[in-house]
Amino acid sequence: MERWSGVLRVPLHPNSRRFHRVGVSLCLSPETKTLCVPIANAIFFLGDRVEGSGNPVIERISNLQNLSEIVVTKFGSSINAWVIEASVFNGPFAVYKDFILSMNQYGEPSSYNPIDFPASTSTVSLLSNCLEEAKKVILGTQVDSKSGCTSACSFSQPETFILGFSKGGTVLNQIITELGFSDIGSNVNSPDVGSEDIYIVPKTNEDLLNSISDIHYVDVGLNTAGAYLTNHDVFERISKRLMQGAPQLRFILHGTPRQWSDKRRDWIRNEKDKMLHLLESEVRKSLGKIKVFSRYYFADMPPSMQMHFEIIESLDVS
Repeated sequence: MERWSGVLRVPLHPNSRRFHRVGVSLCLSPETKTLCVPIANAIFFLGDRVEGSGNPVIERISNLQNLSEIVVTKFGSSINAWVIEASVFNGPFAVYKDFILSMNQYGEPSSYNPIDFPASTSTVSLLSNCLEEAKKVILGTQVDSKSGCTSACSFSQPETFILGFSKGGTVLNQIITELGFSDIGSNVNSPDVGSEDIYIVPKTNEDLLNSISDIHYVDVGLNTAGAYLTNHDVFERISKRLMQGAPQLRFILHGTPRQWSDKRRDWIRNEKDKMLHLLESEVRKSLGKIKVFSRYYFADMPPSMQMHFEIIESLDVS
């Protein structure tokens, strides 16, 4: 499978003065050399910046283009990868103010509220703008929105995998909250065979939320509470949503001693354990349509900033 990769600088809205840097790796049709519909979009939200670490491992893995290529190695060459950096930084601290409306100056959320669906709406807008920018950059390349990367691509809309790394997990919490309060839509289970409306990226926040199949928490953590979602009502709503016909949903919590064994921030592990318990309590109610996994990496090693980044290369997304 041929690909185009790069780092784009894209506004969320046409008149916005704030720009997101996004590392992308996109499927190209080997026959026509055009952008094509992937089997899935993997959307990876980054956390705070670690600048000037002097550690070549951290510097290599934190590079946006390298990250997009790592994501492709995890999910396969028929996916599109989008690695999103916050548009605002307060020093090293990422502030996802377009995705989460209630937060402090350091980007730490005070709550997750579904009103106006800011995270899903902003994600859809950003992916659309990234796609348009990519089309400009790839000289001579036109988008072939009807041809797929594999024979399966032309029969259904792409799935969506969302990943949150470190503070990027806060965006996952907001998206999951919005998912719990969203309508499953009238076409959530339609096969779309012969459809002329199959798109490279979701066109609406409902399209995005209905397409999510995998949610990966990647060594998330905050200096305050809120790294993991612990709202029982949200998970009950998601379980009911699944019983009404929404497709299966997998939650995978990936962690290292850097976050899960930090005695100075023991709320991180406590929140993780509570979220796991809440999810596991909904597995039976959803008749198994919720899948839950917890994976611990570098368990026998002392906590370090390097392992916090190395987990990205070690991810087991199966």
